[in-house]
Amino acid sequence: MIADRRTSLIYRKQNLSGWSPKKTYSVVGQTITTGRIAKIFITHLHGDHVFGLPGLLCTVSLQCNTSSNKDQVVEIYGPVGVRKFLRTSLEISQSQLVFQYVVHELVPTPDQCPAEEFRECSVNGFEDRLHPQEVLGRTIALDPDEDFYKLFENEHFTIKAFRLYHRIPSFGFVVEEKERPGRLNVQMLKEMGVPQGPLYGKLKNGEPVTLENGITVFPSDVLDKPIPGRKICLLGDCTAVIGDIAQKLCFGADLLVHEATLDDAQIDKAKEHGHSTPKMAAEFAKSCYVKKLVLSHFSQRYKPLSFVEEGDDDVTELKHQAEEIMNNVEVILAEDFMVIEIPINKRN
Repeated sequence: MIADRRTSLIYRKQNLSGWSPKKTYSVVGQTITTGRIAKIFITHLHGDHVFGLPGLLCTVSLQCNTSSNKDQVVEIYGPVGVRKFLRTSLEISQSQLVFQYVVHELVPTPDQCPAEEFRECSVNGFEDRLHPQEVLGRTIALDPDEDFYKLFENEHFTIKAFRLYHRIPSFGFVVEEKERPGRLNVQMLKEMGVPQGPLYGKLKNGEPVTLENGITVFPSDVLDKPIPGRKICLLGDCTAVIGDIAQKLCFGADLLVHEATLDDAQIDKAKEHGHSTPKMAAEFAKSCYVKKLVLSHFSQRYKPLSFVEEGDDDVTELKHQAEEIMNNVEVILAEDFMVIEIPINKRN
């Protein structure tokens, strides 16, 4: 998952092993070039999700203008271990970047994978071996009170992570726009004698204003209820979520991306390998009352309609299985470079 530095909207590709320097990549609502990538989120450290990361950074570097991007910093969020992996890969390949990068590592917990697969990765001991373009990032532990990871926040949106169960520790991410002020009740403002102009803007921004007659008008007097922002949730490879915080964080999401590696008839095999089926994905999405479900991470045995030959498994069967659970909620099969529009909420 990557974020564009201007739009703050999110794109998801099935893995990071097939990036092309000649293509633009799709975000929710528009396309971006690799040179505009500002944030990268790694769900887990299996090769098909992380091997392409060094190459992606080199591609971003090639497409950057050295003079205009000298202050650029690409932020990477992922499990403990991604910092060492990236640093070693860039060092061995003697790769130089025209921008700085920083890796923020999430500390997993033992209950995110089978006991025999959990490894206590050290988060220390590498600070003195920074890559020339690396800035030392944060080590982010699970918030014991909130039961999630606080990754990023600015005036426009927040990004949080939650724990998933897989063969190795995996994570899900929630990107949520902050609510916007409700509409001004212009008729009421006129009746109260508030003149049009800067005072309207102050009230819209949550500031009380005092009129010439001494009356103070508070935003709550003239503003409708706040308008909720959009919410996008993406789950990495998993066969289950840890606890109930994932359901709470994803509740009411405009879009939820969930893996569905195998069809429902192979649910035992899917669980054995730490994956999900369409039914499992749909049941979680339905419990969260999401507005749209995107299935992803399909086994190579399922062919797109344009490539289906006699005897092949049709990927649309996965969609049908999820739709049986989701009722009237739209189910989409993910494709590389797909663009999905998520309209801005106009009202509460």
